[in-house]
Amino acid sequence: MGYIRHVVCAMSGGVDSSVAALLLKRRGYSVTGVFMKNWDSLDETGVCTTEKDCEDAYRVCRTLDIPFHQVSYVKEYWHEVFSKLLKEYERGRTPNPDILCNKHIKFNHFHKYAVNTLGADAMATGHYAMTSQEDEEVFQQTSTAPPSSTLFRDRFEIRNPARLYKGADLLKDQTFFLSQIPQDALRQTLFPLAGLTKDFVKKMAAEAGFHHVLKKKEYLEPKPGNFVSIEDGTVKGTHKGMLVHLDAGPEGENRWAARPLVCGGQGHRHWRCVCGENAPTTNHPALFRDTVRTDRFHWVTFDPPPELVKTQMMDCHFRFIHQMPLTPCTVTLNMNGSVWITLSQPVRALTPGQFAVLYKGDECLGSGKIVQLGPSEYTLQRGRERLVAAAQHKEPATPEPAG
Repeated sequence: MGYIRHVVCAMSGGVDSSVAALLLKRRGYSVTGVFMKNWDSLDETGVCTTEKDCEDAYRVCRTLDIPFHQVSYVKEYWHEVFSKLLKEYERGRTPNPDILCNKHIKFNHFHKYAVNTLGADAMATGHYAMTSQEDEEVFQQTSTAPPSSTLFRDRFEIRNPARLYKGADLLKDQTFFLSQIPQDALRQTLFPLAGLTKDFVKKMAAEAGFHHVLKKKEYLEPKPGNFVSIEDGTVKGTHKGMLVHLDAGPEGENRWAARPLVCGGQGHRHWRCVCGENAPTTNHPALFRDTVRTDRFHWVTFDPPPELVKTQMMDCHFRFIHQMPLTPCTVTLNMNGSVWITLSQPVRALTPGQFAVLYKGDECLGSGKIVQLGPSEYTLQRGRERLVAAAQHKEPATPEPAG
């Protein structure tokens, strides 16, 4: 290893980042744990949940005998994430706060803090994901200025860009949430949990004595509450707890689209919701579409794949919700860097403001915000019916047989 490498690990106070720090220390690195405060919030008893998470992260660092720091990005989160969420909601869109938080906070401000302020050789997180780089390759990188905004860069600038791949635990794979992070930060990032399953991570945490972080996940009590419209404040329904609802039953069980307004959102019993179209059934053709257009697409390697550059078209896979089944698609590259995505089959509830994330095999290629939808199956059906009716109307009447 040469000299001892210094790695700054993002500590959330949860089991994943705790085990990530444990693994880094076992590999012989000099590890510093840092807790990021991104939000000021109180639960219903007036206790700041962020302070509890910070205390849990500190206890892990103390157990591991590694330095602990905390840094506040409350102002940055407000301006670069939360205010954007509000603007998107005002436009009737439903953005993904986790993707934005990773892009703007963890893999931008935190990355720069780790490298420039703490002098780290690399940063690490507890995400279930992996890159194309070996650890030693990560440590050979140097932080560089972001590339220009031109569509294609000088390809000699980075000869071997870091690629983002799914983690070994496909059920916990988090590349969806990492699909907007910059190449510069990815090249200096370690994912210690890349080859592990969640069950094995929990086992390691228990063996290491991190029972306080395991307890948070295993024994979280459900908190019943209301769905409250953000538009007029009226109660639209009830839930048995946000975590229960997120994993609950049949798709479309509730006909309003419930969206948490804040990343994490723990402690809020009354979940605000955006009330959309009240379709007659959850499988109404008006809910299904097979075409979307994104804004300028963010490629993890910065450059679009050579296949797409050469022919302007590429076959790959698509999802716009974490853990939804991947759908085969064809991507068309536009001159302004945006893409059209045509799906092999219509998908339910495609939504402007969500991120279209593309995959090629196990590689996450990147993502783009959905800004335009193609016609719904209902619209197409109506169009076909009109064409058939018009054609029948123009056909000459069949003459009556003589006699």
